[in-house]
Amino acid sequence: MDIEHVRSRFIKHFDGTTGAVYASPGRINLIGEHTDYNGGFVFPGAIDKGMIAEIKPNGTKTVKAYSIDLKDYVEFGLNEEDAPRASWARYIFGVCREMIKRGVDVQGFNTAFAGDVPLGAGMSSSAALESTYAYALNDLFGDNKIDKFELAKVGQATEHNYCGVNCGIMDQFASVFGKKGKLIRLDCRSLEYQYYPFEPVGYRLVLVDSVVKHELASSAYNKRRQSCEAVVAAIQARHPHVEFLRDCTMEMLQEVKAEVSEEDYKRAEYVIEEIQRVLDVCDALEKGDYETVGQKMYETHHGMSKLYEVSCEELDFLNDIAFDCGVTGSRVMGGGFGGCTINLVKDELYSTFIETAKEEFKKKFGRSPKIYDVVISDGARRLE
Repeated sequence: MDIEHVRSRFIKHFDGTTGAVYASPGRINLIGEHTDYNGGFVFPGAIDKGMIAEIKPNGTKTVKAYSIDLKDYVEFGLNEEDAPRASWARYIFGVCREMIKRGVDVQGFNTAFAGDVPLGAGMSSSAALESTYAYALNDLFGDNKIDKFELAKVGQATEHNYCGVNCGIMDQFASVFGKKGKLIRLDCRSLEYQYYPFEPVGYRLVLVDSVVKHELASSAYNKRRQSCEAVVAAIQARHPHVEFLRDCTMEMLQEVKAEVSEEDYKRAEYVIEEIQRVLDVCDALEKGDYETVGQKMYETHHGMSKLYEVSCEELDFLNDIAFDCGVTGSRVMGGGFGGCTINLVKDELYSTFIETAKEEFKKKFGRSPKIYDVVISDGARRLE
């Protein structure tokens, strides 16, 4: 992320003076997919790619915002009826409105921002943008009176209320709470969290982007939620304390096998196993056992592909290549139906793996995948 580039654009597009600079990262999720809405755990970390914004109060009630990457300029007021049309500006407007709702006296400001989180690769560029502005407005106008948890909720509420996306809290949480060299186990039911060491000496974390976006993702996502809820309802009849699949064991699932569809059974089997895998990975990291971490990643990919059925041909192909190249761990990252695989690769295998993945993928699908190296880094902050 290039501070000087953002500063030079800020000076050029406004009055020649400078403001304060803030940054927030995108995120990866090492393991724990489709566990959030089942009351389970997720295991994200902030990465060394994100958003940088320069911001300076301008003494008016108007926000003047410039997107450096899109070369687009928008002005808007701070009242509900002032919502801008440009979709990127709605994120900033939404954060302003959510901070105002929480008692922060947000005033007009000038801002320019840019990012190096790849769009559409599942690293949460929108959460990085929301967290940057939530953190900045709290610092500039709120005397830092809003705590980090509430800042993450500001980003989530922005998605819900101004951008039409009914997301969970993980992306914003990781962007605000990230710490260099640490992953965060977040309990999606209680919102309790714990940091775990992630400093894989001799390994690299690399995302291989299939550059595939499948259109059926949202309807398929809803269908899978319904499967999980159907199984919970069947188990609840025998075990009234059960609220989510998080509360279920494989034995309980077995009890209702004859009462649920084969498809619903498979979906629930994946989720129950995945919730346990997150806990197993946490134990492995505390021992520095990255081989077990990798094995669990492969198990997750198999579950997402064969039981939850949210993978696709391109992602399965990349996962197979990783396995054949001796990569320690590999799996589809995110909701599925496209996007990236996340790979834990030994340093000495890195070049061979990347070359093979690019070559074989292009041979089969006629285009090259994109490669992103990521390092686990700090969350939202003011830059000096």
